[in-house]
Amino acid sequence: MIPSYFEREALLIGEDNVQKLMNTSVAVFGAGGVGSYVIEGLVRAGVGKLTVIDNDTVSETNINRQLIADTTTIGKYKAEVAVDRARKINPSVDARALNLFVTKENASEVLAGVDADYIVDAIDTVSAKLAIIEYATENNIKIISSMGTGNKLDPTRLKVSDISKTSVCPLARVMRVELKKRGITKLDVLWSDEMPVKTPDGETPVIKADGRNAPGSISFVPSVGGLIIASHVVKEIIK
Repeated sequence: MIPSYFEREALLIGEDNVQKLMNTSVAVFGAGGVGSYVIEGLVRAGVGKLTVIDNDTVSETNINRQLIADTTTIGKYKAEVAVDRARKINPSVDARALNLFVTKENASEVLAGVDADYIVDAIDTVSAKLAIIEYATENNIKIISSMGTGNKLDPTRLKVSDISKTSVCPLARVMRVELKKRGITKLDVLWSDEMPVKTPDGETPVIKADGRNAPGSISFVPSVGGLIIASHVVKEIIK
């Protein structure tokens, strides 16, 4: 017997598949613009166990694009806000937050302690992304990785494909090279074939306090990307 709030979904995919989702565990790395919507889509689809890994806290600059960001959550850990929201949506979900900054040095240790049938990589640090992907590949865990959604305005240009099919995206270009060095030739990724939008004055993006570029971003691109990833994960689980 499935909860009543999944009855409409069962009409679409069947009760057996709803039950399959309820018995699945997904680890989501990153609860920002993309990751927060991945979590939303997975929870509302009935994924029964979620681990959210993110060490960042909500800031005012997140409000324009991150589901977990509003005036009441500023300063709170993103992972904890996401898990709290997940439990309000589905009180039966087994969700936990890990307020951790994943690095190439600790990725294996973090993942070894996470029960995951599927991994979603929605972080933007290349070295950590590579470590997560390596671990998933070595341990035969399905994974999808988000490429860049910044400096984009057209959400209809977002798609999921193997990383070998990507173009335009600078992050995907770097990832292809680094994955090839590691002998990894296949990886499902979310990416956009839209050319990056330049700032109105043609200047380079703002530099964040940690020295990294802060690309421009808008409400309807990373959010759509996150829901596309959630769709892909659900369809992979029930296929």
